[in-house]
This record gives sequence, structure tokens and C-alpha cells, in this order.
Amino acid sequence: MLPSLADADVILERRDEENLVLMRAERFDAVAAGLRIAARSLALLARRQRDLAEELLAEELPWLTWLPPEERVACVRELLADLVAGADTGLLTPFARNLASWRSTAEAWTDPGLARDLQGPFDGDGPVIDKPMSEAA
Repeated sequence: MLPSLADADVILERRDEENLVLMRAERFDAVAAGLRIAARSLALLARRQRDLAEELLAEELPWLTWLPPEERVACVRELLADLVAGADTGLLTPFARNLASWRSTAEAWTDPGLARDLQGPFDGDGPVIDKPMSEAA
């Protein structure tokens, strides 16, 4: 065993690939268990006191204030659902992607012209194309 793994995690920096993190299984299990409990607790709070959960997330994610109220509710619900699922399965990539997506959406809302343009209507949907005829064999 690497001596440095006794006290901390080790990051292996790779040139052509994503970096890797080495950690003891006991530490990994502790982090995963803590994340599961925190995610489920936050989701439970959001179901019982949505305003308080939204306030807590807004403090951690200040860009939530840029979203319109109905979008903010959808964002909180989606992020909590992804966080709970990720904490339970150990797969947090969907949560991270959704977090980045919502942040980009919030940033778009800061520009009223861009926000208006992105809501449509959109030109250039193109002509309607008939469904191809199936060929009899």
C-alpha cells in the first residue's frame, strides 16, 4: 500500500486521460454513506418545506436567483432527484451535468434579450416532409 493513502487520497495526474483518485475503500464508503444521508435529508426537507430547501440551495448556488420562480422550483426538484439517485448509486455524473446545465440556463436569464430570443418562436423549422412510403418486399 502507498504510505500516503493512510492519511489522504492520492490524485494521479495523467497527460492524455482524466485524472484518477486513489483512496482507501473505508474512506470511500464513509464519503458515499455521508452523501446518501445528506442527499436524502435534503430531499425530505424539500418535500416538506420547499421554501426552506430552496433557500438553502440558493445560498449554496447563488445563481438560482437568476431563474424565474417556476424554473427555480423545477431546478431544485431535478437537482435533488439527481443528487439522491447519484448518492444511492454512486453515479453522480448526471447530477454534475444537470447542475452545469441549470447554471448555464440561469446565466442565459441574466440577458433579457437572449432569454426572450431563446423562448421562441423560432424561424426555420423547415418544410413538412411526407413520411416515406414503405416498399413492399
